[in-house]
This record gives sequence, structure tokens and C-alpha cells, in this order.
Amino acid sequence: MNRLVRSLLAFGLASAQVVAAAAVVSAAPDILDRIAAIPGVRIISEGTSGAARTFVLGIQQPADHRRPRGLTFEQRFSLLHKAESKPMVLHTSGYNLSGTISPSEPARLVDGNQISVEQRFFTPSRPAPADWDDLNIWQAASDHHRIVGAFKKIYGAKWLSTGASKGGMTSIYHRRFFPRDVDATIAYVAPNDVVNDRDVYGEFIREVGDDPTCNRRLEGVQRQILQQRDEFVSRLEARGYTYKQFGSAHKALEILVLDTPFTFWQYGTQAQCALVPGAGASVDDLWKFIDATVGWDFYTDAGVAPYTAYYYQAGTQLGWPEADESAVRDLLRHPGSSVPRSMVSPDIRFPQFDRSAMRDVDSWVRHQGSRLLFVNGENDPWSAEPFRLGRGTRDSLSFTVPGGNHGANIAKLPEEERAAATAAVLRWAGVATAPVAALAVDEGPDSLDALRARRG
Repeated sequence: MNRLVRSLLAFGLASAQVVAAAAVVSAAPDILDRIAAIPGVRIISEGTSGAARTFVLGIQQPADHRRPRGLTFEQRFSLLHKAESKPMVLHTSGYNLSGTISPSEPARLVDGNQISVEQRFFTPSRPAPADWDDLNIWQAASDHHRIVGAFKKIYGAKWLSTGASKGGMTSIYHRRFFPRDVDATIAYVAPNDVVNDRDVYGEFIREVGDDPTCNRRLEGVQRQILQQRDEFVSRLEARGYTYKQFGSAHKALEILVLDTPFTFWQYGTQAQCALVPGAGASVDDLWKFIDATVGWDFYTDAGVAPYTAYYYQAGTQLGWPEADESAVRDLLRHPGSSVPRSMVSPDIRFPQFDRSAMRDVDSWVRHQGSRLLFVNGENDPWSAEPFRLGRGTRDSLSFTVPGGNHGANIAKLPEEERAAATAAVLRWAGVATAPVAALAVDEGPDSLDALRARRG
């Protein structure tokens, strides 16, 4: 056989292999079909985000995971799909499902897929009828466990979990109960209220920042509003806001005023201290400042109703920051009202507060936790009581963004810490390098209007 014939035969063989490979690829089921084949999962909608395919999905979950054959409900979640071979990031918001499907910072870092889950009991992911005893951290972790189990059959690469604020807390709770579901967890600005009756939030807010006069002006704003409360209540009522949940607009006003310094530092920056009205400010200036910082509509019936499930959790297991009344105690008519019970309908019974829940999670983090990354903000009140690593915590890191608020993330860390955090995330995900655009820094708001938009 001459060389020409041998070459032609070789070419023909190679062509046949290419055709066969193409046939295998074409025969591979589409991701849509693979999702549709998962028992109990419903495809609600499909779209795109850049080069990724996106899906809003529903999964049937037991209302009580101890009784899997009992009442069920549909829990919403979304999927951002890039490739089945890429890492998966389980993103927990701790609240409702966002209307926009976009990658979290860890998903951008590893150029991965992402599942984002709506927390149980946030509508429409609520059982009917709703037994509120079924809203606790173990039941929610069990929701996530079932989703992970279903989608690991499709996504076989490394899994990370992440979330910010209550979402960060939720990701840690999931790891505590199901530590092997994911390979690592990145929790942003996640508070850890181990002993609810012993808070440092008030002391933190009185001293936070580089300029103590800023906090004194915030206290002055509180006093000026309460001293002119009738004028503010008249404006609120003229806007048509209702306050049946609170009993009166006056009580709701006090809760909002007490929340002002906390929320200012949660979302604002040191530079925005210049926007805080001083002594003798006009009612219009005070109104504009509060509307941008807290939002006059936040502590209304319509404002608190979407967060009923959060306040229930805070009042039964998570704990909450005690309102600092020290600067305005002499002006309060409803002291002690800024508590979760005030935000939840009396028709919903609160069981006795579970003092063991957060102690148990904290103990797990310090003694058994592994591959955990915590990122906090130096000026964020929620970071005043953070998760802390212990001697038993393995392969884990904790960083604080200097001057950072509730938007603290890896991109805002100093260069050396940013590099260490990024390297850990990539290593945990089994990825060599991060995309160049993954660490873009969000500079944050620089005006009252921008602050208001960010808070929303």
C-alpha cells in the first residue's frame, strides 16, 4: 500500500471520528431538557444574560421536611447557566428572589453557573396554609439541600455557596446542617448575634466613623424630628400611608427615627456625613434626609409586609439589634417598640425565642467549620457582631473592608487581602484564574438620591 493510499485512509478514518464525535455532541440533551427531567421542578420562564442562559424555576418542597409526604409548596429559584463543566455557586438571598438574574461576586470570579434561591415563606414561596413553626433555619437549610441534591446530577464540578447580609447568614446555616453539600462558602456582611440580649450595636453606632461630630448630628436629627413629630405625622398621613400594624403613625415614626443612625451607616459612607442636617434644620431638609436614608415608606403597613418572614425569623431564632434609645429617651412615647414583634401581625404567633440556635451555629463555625470566607465592612453596624474563626476552623479567612459599609466585598479589600481572598475562592472552586473584569469595584453612592437608590 503506497503512502497516498495510506494518507487517504487515515484522512477518511479521522473524518469518520469527527462525524462520530459531532453526533455524540448533537445527541447530548439540552440543559432545558435536563432541568425538565428533574422530578418536582417546573420551568417558569427562560431568558439570557450576556452569553449565559437563565431560567426561573420552581421546585416542590415539603412544608415540613420532617414529614416529606405532607403539605408541599413551590419554592422559586433561578439558574444562570454557562456550562455543565463549570463550577456552581449556590446563592442564598435570605429574602425574595431578585427580579434580575445576575452573577454574584464569587460566580464572576470563577466564571461559573449560579443558582439563586428564594427563602421559604417569602411570597410566593409560602405554604398554604402557612404553619409559621415551619420557618426556621433547619427547614430552610433542608430546602437548599434538596436543590443541591437535584442539580448535582447535572453540575458535577465544584460547588460554592454565597450570600450577603441575611443571605450570608443563610449560607452559613446551610453549611452547618449540610457541611458536604458545597465545597466552600463566601459570606458577606453576615451578622452573628450569638447572645441576643447582649448587643454592642448601640455602642458601635455612637462611635463609628472618623468624625464623632457626624454621629452627634445624627442624634440631633433624631431629636429635631421627635420635637416636631406632629408636623411629620401630618405629612405622612397626607401621603396616604397606613399604620395598622403599629397602632399609630406616632409609634411608627419613633421606630423609624431610632433606625436612622443604623441605616445611615449601613448604606452610607463617611463622606456622606456632610449631608446630615445640622441644628435648626428645616422640616423640608429633615424630610429629604430621612426619605433618602431610611425612606418614609419603609415603616408603613405596605413597607413592612414583604418582610414579615424576616422579622419572624429575627424574633424567634436569628436575634436582632437592640435599638439605641439613649439620645432620645426623654422624647419617646413608645419606648421599647423597635422589636420584631412590632413588625409582624398579631395573628402570627411567636414561639419562645430559641436561644440555642445561634450559639449552635457559632460553635460549629469556630470548632468544625472549614473553607469559609467572611467579608465585613468596618463601618457597617451589622458587622459589629461578626462570625469569628476559632482554633477548630480549618482553611478559612476573615477580612474587613476599611471604611466599608453593607456593600463590602472582595473587590473593595486592600490589595494583599483581595489577592488572598481571590486565591482562596479560585482554589476552592478548582479554577486557575479569574476573569479580568470580575473584580470591578463599586464605588458606592455619593449623593442622597444615589443612597436612596442603593438602599432600594
